[in-house]
Order: sequence, then C-alpha cells, then structure tokens
Amino acid sequence: MTPDNSLDFAATRVQHTPMRLLIIEDDRDAADYLVKAFREVGHVADWSADGEEGLALALDGAYDVLIVDRMLPKRDGLSVITALRAQNVETPVLILSALGQVDDRVKGLRAGGDDYLPKPYSFAELLARIEVLARRRGGRGEETSYRVGDLELDRLSHSVKRGAAEIDLQPREFRLLEYLMKHAGQVVTRTMLLENVWDYHFDPQTNVIDVHISRLRSKIDKGFAQPLLHTVRGAGYMIRDGAR
Repeated sequence: MTPDNSLDFAATRVQHTPMRLLIIEDDRDAADYLVKAFREVGHVADWSADGEEGLALALDGAYDVLIVDRMLPKRDGLSVITALRAQNVETPVLILSALGQVDDRVKGLRAGGDDYLPKPYSFAELLARIEVLARRRGGRGEETSYRVGDLELDRLSHSVKRGAAEIDLQPREFRLLEYLMKHAGQVVTRTMLLENVWDYHFDPQTNVIDVHISRLRSKIDKGFAQPLLHTVRGAGYMIRDGAR
C-alpha cells in the first residue's frame, strides 16, 4: 500500500546529514515506492521482504532508523523488534502497518517500537517522524563516514576506498572495519569485537575474529606501503595512521 503520491519529493529534500534506513516490508510495490522516495530526498534505503532476513540485516548493518511492517513472512514484525531489543540493539523502529487500531499501536510500542504510523499514510509525515527518531537517538547515528590515513569508509554508500582503490568487503568485514575505524588509535579487545560486531555476549571459543581480521588486513593493507591494521599482542587490535 503506497501513500498519497501528491507529495513532490524535491520539496522535502533533506537539509541535514543523510540517514541510512532499512525497510522491512513484504509488499514489493510499497517497498519500491519508499526506497525511491527516500533516495529522492537524499537518504539511503535498503529493503528486506521478510522478517528473518530483515532481522539479520538489522543486526548486521549500521542503520539510523528501521521501518518495519507488522505482517511479514517467516517472522512477523513484532517478533523482529522483540528480538532486536533482546540483543540490546537500540536502533529506532517505526512500525508502518495496515493494523492501525489503538490496541495494535499499543502492542507495537510495547514490543519495543519507537513510533507507529498506520497505513495509508503521508510520506511527508513518515519522513518527519523518522527525522525526529534520528534526532532523538544521537551518538552512533551522527557519523556517516570515517577516515584513517588514506583509508575511507562511507556508511551511507556502504563503500570503502584506500587512496584511489575501491575495496570490496563482505557485510561482516564492513562492520568490523567500521568499528575499528570508529575507535581509531585505540586498542579494541576481542571482547569488544564479539559484543559489538558479532553480538555475542560470550566467547564462542572459535577463531572467527582471527579469520576476519586476516581477511580484512589482506584487503586494506596488502599492496600498500604503510599498514594500518595492527595486532597489539596480548590486548587486541588497533587501526591507526602508520605515518604518524
């Protein structure tokens, strides 16, 4: 179900830092409309068609706001939100649903949603509500790019470059690099990585971190004169500008 098409997207073009949004919606037409609309006003939007994939993306990606339908295949929207909150993921969630009765809205908010907008809706109102959620959040949503030496990471375009070279990273590698660059110049421990990159609050006793660090190092350092990713023996890892 798409909103009132009378809105001129150009008239609402974003006047502040762009956001990265995840739309979890099984209606392809409705999702396509939203992706296009958000891009028209300067934001970046990803789309998932079912609850299981949407939950995985929300856990694995760096999003400023999630837009979640309630009636989804594989896993319903409220279950997705409950699972996110159980994993201490605090990304703001706006529930966008045809279930618009008072009881429906109350259930959505109690499940962990931050706002609830019934369908049909106005895109202008949806955009305004999302902007409010992003402003309230603060912290993680403020930075959209990081730079260490000649290495650049852009959260919105999900791209990484070192000098003029484009670097192709898998989603987990991207999240790992993002966390390291967010804490550039600081020692990042294995526990910090397990909790913030893998969402593990225990040590699975595997070499998963070593494998991903090795792959990441080969992609961002191999072929370059100055290594940026360093192992701090007995402590963890650090990414820093080696020219200093």
